Amino acid sequence: MKKIVSSFVASIALMTTLNATDFYATVDGDKITKQDISMALQDPRVDFDKLPQTAKNQILEQIINRKLLAKKAIKDGIEKDAQYVETINKIKEDLAFQVWQKNQIDKIKFTDAEKKDFFEKNKDKFVMPEAIEASHILVKTEKEAFDIIKQLDKATNKEEKFKELAKAKTEDPTGKQNGGYLGKFTEEQMVPEFFTGAKNLAKGTYSKVPTKSEFGYHVIYVKDKIPSKTLTFNEVEGNISQILLGNAYNKKVKELTDELRKDAKIVIK
Repeated sequence: MKKIVSSFVASIALMTTLNATDFYATVDGDKITKQDISMALQDPRVDFDKLPQTAKNQILEQIINRKLLAKKAIKDGIEKDAQYVETINKIKEDLAFQVWQKNQIDKIKFTDAEKKDFFEKNKDKFVMPEAIEASHILVKTEKEAFDIIKQLDKATNKEEKFKELAKAKTEDPTGKQNGGYLGKFTEEQMVPEFFTGAKNLAKGTYSKVPTKSEFGYHVIYVKDKIPSKTLTFNEVEGNISQILLGNAYNKKVKELTDELRKDAKIVIK
């Protein structure tokens, strides 16, 4: 088999001159493109162009070797192999569906008026739930919790004392690192007892009576409370587009599959 890239050094030199275009190297005339690189990396978070040169060399060498081996396999008649044929047929079927699906979705369009009409009729679905920003100290016994509350009562700077006690006493591993801080959370993100305990506290206050849950006893400090609010059309326009798109596509698919099933021979074992 003739090799255009006779050595890896040559291929890297070629990559350096071509990385500003649409390919990095060639193997027997076939381009190694950014798509080839992405398939080899299998992680969209990795930016090939920002990798160290050594890593780039290794990835490109891997792709070159795979292309050479694939070419040899085809030359040796792999396309007649039963497993190859079966796999190709499955891939063709999946690809046919995916391309058809994309084409159908691309045809679906909505006007601003249609989106706004949907929003007005479904405002109750676009509500940001009440959220609480809080910290907690988790201990095993009620006595430990009341001891912590007594120390907070005596402290001048309650919030700083809370952080100090959390790092020293909490059973929550994360809390030991960040002073018990939980961030912002909604009702559905917490066990009911904890959310109720936090909700009953005013902003800038802490538990006077510990809250008991399945995890133990919590002393809670509420930093902020964010009330529930209905989002505006501008805030949810993107979501509305996705909802309408999904509804329209699903309706089309159901209508089409219902029609196709009439003449199809389907056997479920």
